[in-house]
Amino acid sequence: MTAITLSDGQSMPAYVAEPSTSPAPGLVLIQEIFGINKTMRDIADAYARKGFYVVCPDLFWREQPGIDLDAENEADLKRAFALYESFDEDLGAADCGAALTFARSQASCTGSVGAVGFCLGGKLAYLLATRHDPDCVVSYYGVGIEGALDEAKDIRCPVLLHVAGEDQFCPPSAQAQLHKAFDASKLVSICDYKGQDHAFARVGGEHYDPNASELAHLRTVECLRDHLGWTGSSKVAVDFAALWEEHVKYEFETRNHVDTLETMVDSAYVNHIPTLTGGVGKEALTEFYSKRFIPQMPPDTEMTPVSRTIGTDRLVDEMIFKFTHTIEMDWMLPGIKPTGKRVEIALVAIVHFRGNKLAHEHIYWDQASVLVQLGLLASDKLPVMGVETAKKVLDNSVPSNALIDRADRWRKS
Repeated sequence: MTAITLSDGQSMPAYVAEPSTSPAPGLVLIQEIFGINKTMRDIADAYARKGFYVVCPDLFWREQPGIDLDAENEADLKRAFALYESFDEDLGAADCGAALTFARSQASCTGSVGAVGFCLGGKLAYLLATRHDPDCVVSYYGVGIEGALDEAKDIRCPVLLHVAGEDQFCPPSAQAQLHKAFDASKLVSICDYKGQDHAFARVGGEHYDPNASELAHLRTVECLRDHLGWTGSSKVAVDFAALWEEHVKYEFETRNHVDTLETMVDSAYVNHIPTLTGGVGKEALTEFYSKRFIPQMPPDTEMTPVSRTIGTDRLVDEMIFKFTHTIEMDWMLPGIKPTGKRVEIALVAIVHFRGNKLAHEHIYWDQASVLVQLGLLASDKLPVMGVETAKKVLDNSVPSNALIDRADRWRKS
């Protein structure tokens, strides 16, 4: 932990995560009621990998430095609420301001500093915007912001509020107050997440929703990019290409589901978009990979790379996926007996990483093209194509607009 000297001479501990290159935009990461636990350290490290200088102040230091509680543990949960009940928000907001000043003073920071807070930290992030001078602020399901709307007039920076529709700590009446106060604001934006509960972005938590969490994260990154001058880490500290290729090797070459799962975080999920096959979490993915995916991959399966794009936390692979339908393939063709026919399709994999492991995969392909090539869908009567869709990706000379030309002929006949 790093010591931050306060104006009264006291010392506040803080977890600091530095990026691989500097100077970098700064980020004050503001904790939930569980202290600087693994969840907060993981978030700090993830933002550092993206290219931020991250300072996460220990807000319970006056009560007991080093609080580290598990949100899923009943005893820890009671302890957390007790800490919250006795917590002085004014002192906490001042501590966040000190963390902001500290970040700006560091040689590793460009001087542009934003804040991201969760739960208790979501409220303090809002107060940071009203009482101090961050360059932007993001609040995840902040608790009690509606009680401090009289300070909204003092906001001088962009503020993004992520509001969970089913949050018991921010009920509909409170949400209505937020919208009434900020819907016409030029500085404050509210993103609503219908059907989501408090802490929907806490990985592994009871209310964790990967899709809502991902959407909120993308909106957060966009806010930080627009207002902190951040363009992403100039040096990718983790070799995502190597991690992905190792994962694919275990799937398609050694065909070992245990090794495959070792490349993924425990809370990972896989979604094959056209068929909704895959799974969420280690138990479900163990079942899927060991029974429905790896053993049901045709022996002549091959992949032709087309393009690859690598970002700060994800990889996008475009490829041509080829196989002969000689075995049942529940992951792609559930309930369809082998036809013995050859299939070639364009396929895109969007892979998100958390640290040095895969966090989720979204896999897309044209299911209509697969069914046409297997003789299960009539392309002469529907606006669908067969193997031509894959051929066109690799060869621009394949004619365009064939379906439009056919439709024109039908209109004239």
